Amino acid sequence: MVIELEDKDIERIVRRVLESLKLVLQGRDPKSDQGDVIFDVDGLANYLKVSKAWVYEQTHLKEIPFYKVGKFPRFIKKHIDRWLQENLHLPLTPLPNSGKMKLLK
Repeated sequence: MVIELEDKDIERIVRRVLESLKLVLQGRDPKSDQGDVIFDVDGLANYLKVSKAWVYEQTHLKEIPFYKVGKFPRFIKKHIDRWLQENLHLPLTPLPNSGKMKLLK
C-alpha cells in the first residue's frame, strides 16, 4: 500500500511533531498543553508580547481567531497557537555559489 501526501500535509505533520517535541523537551506533557486556556485582551497581549491596542485592532479586522462573550472578545490558547503556526514565515537564504534561494529551517 502506497500513500502519497501533499507538501502541505507533510508540513502539518512536521509542525505537530515539533510542537510535541518542544513540550517534551520543556518537561511538559504534550497531552495537557493547556490548549483550553481562555485569554482576555490583557492576557493575550501579555502572551503574544504585544500591546492591547494591537489585539483590539486584529480583532476588529478579524485577523485573529476570537469569540465574543457579550461585548468582550475572548481568545482560546490552542486557536491562537494554531493561528501563529499558520502565519509562520520562514526566511529565505541564498545557496552558496548558485544565486538561488533556499528555505531556512
